[in-house]
Amino acid sequence: MGNVQWVDLPPWALAGIVVLGLAQLSLQVLALVTLFRTPEERLVGGRRWVWIVAIVFGQFVGPIVFFSAARKPPVQEDPLQDSSDSDAPAQAKARQAADLLYGNSSRTKGHRDER
Repeated sequence: MGNVQWVDLPPWALAGIVVLGLAQLSLQVLALVTLFRTPEERLVGGRRWVWIVAIVFGQFVGPIVFFSAARKPPVQEDPLQDSSDSDAPAQAKARQAADLLYGNSSRTKGHRDER
């Protein structure tokens, strides 16, 4: 069987090729934008150029691997888990939690400071 010309393909095959091409291009662009917005310390392997090569030359697989395995989750500190404040009474910790959730109650107008 010889080479098939574009004009010889049925319309559904042409549409499928265009859709797959757009999906691949969209995945690659989204992965590259995400890669450049991700801090270097959150990248697995720590080398940005390796992920650029994987995304660009990996076709569908490269961006999917990047999204699934290339980034470490961001480190979030628990503001209530403070080792220096371990002797604080439960009421003070509850007030601190309420202030974190709803804002500082001492700055709210019309409320008296109960501390």
